[in-house]
Amino acid sequence: MKVYDELVARGLIAQVTNEAEIREMIDNGKATFYIGFDPTADSLHVGHFMALCLMKRLQMAGNRPIALIGGGTAMIGDPSGRTDMRSMMTRETIDHNCACFKKQMERFIEFGEGKAQMVNNADWLLDLNYIEVLREVGACFSVNNMLRAECYKQRMEKGLSFLEFNYMIMQSYDFYYLFQKYGCNMQFGGNDQWSNMLGGTELIRRKLGKDAHAMTITLLLNSEGKKMGKTAKGAVWLDPNKTSPFEFYQYWRNVEDADVLKCIRMLTFLPLEQINEMDSWKDAQLNTAKEILAYELTKLVHGEEEAAKAQAAAKALFAGGGDDTNMPTTKISQEQLADDKIGILNLMVACKLAASNGEARRLVQQGGVFVNDEKVADPFFAVTRQMLQEGVRIRKGKKVFHKAVMD
Repeated sequence: MKVYDELVARGLIAQVTNEAEIREMIDNGKATFYIGFDPTADSLHVGHFMALCLMKRLQMAGNRPIALIGGGTAMIGDPSGRTDMRSMMTRETIDHNCACFKKQMERFIEFGEGKAQMVNNADWLLDLNYIEVLREVGACFSVNNMLRAECYKQRMEKGLSFLEFNYMIMQSYDFYYLFQKYGCNMQFGGNDQWSNMLGGTELIRRKLGKDAHAMTITLLLNSEGKKMGKTAKGAVWLDPNKTSPFEFYQYWRNVEDADVLKCIRMLTFLPLEQINEMDSWKDAQLNTAKEILAYELTKLVHGEEEAAKAQAAAKALFAGGGDDTNMPTTKISQEQLADDKIGILNLMVACKLAASNGEARRLVQQGGVFVNDEKVADPFFAVTRQMLQEGVRIRKGKKVFHKAVMD
């Protein structure tokens, strides 16, 4: 199967322009493409996962990726998918986040001479002359068309700042700059970026002529990939210090039955023939599929050794075993105790198993909290200092495990 056909078969392609030409370029390793990542945190999360896997796939097929870190666009903030304005970040915070992104991306993509490149749009956006941008770039954009774009529509009622309104122009300018500087002839992004991406293609055409060669392609990053980035506890990070390999494994082990094969198809590098054989799997076989998904993705992000540890720990726990070596752990300080005890509600909040005492109380009353494999029925139950010194294993529901120890 050709590369482009495989992307389609894996459910990765949502919209394209010039499909025949895009197919030919990708299949023959002629694409120099970019995907942008705005550094809004100090770690990538699983919402970025599909983009990283795509870059890896295309690089393996001979195409050349450009990882664009949005050090400049992060100064503005992407309004796509937002109901309010993002918090303004300092230049120092943005630079720190950019450095963290680079380190994590190197696990997926091979950078170097003639290989993938990493660039930061702060290098060109921050030096632009405002009047020059208005004359040379702003003249290529219709305000009417911009206001019809999905990335702005949902913000119009609640308010869209003029700062954010400029985001489309800045992202479009990125493609224009990369096209001229690096020969970038293709851009990838999520469905929520489609208007911004078309803006870049149009800018190249307007500035460089109708024959200028630039194309766009979008993936199911918004509806699928970004949805993957959130859980009840918040984001699932690729940084092991923010989300441990065990927690990462458990996140994928606990995906819904209806999503497991879709995730395997989109995110793993298993052969499609092997994945297609799983289409008929049901009931207990879906649990096996979830284990395959969790292991493959944990191996990809954290390495084979950590994936094996996480899988062994998960199997031991679900089998009633006592191996909690790799379980997420919270240290409780003496200051958090009262009379050498800590109430179960406070303990669950401290371990981030509940957002508040009220939520923790409801979980207890619903019979969803276990301490050392014993159901907690009393919301006034307390864990002693001695228990914490030995290590206390907390389970929320059937699938969320945590350990609390004395600091």
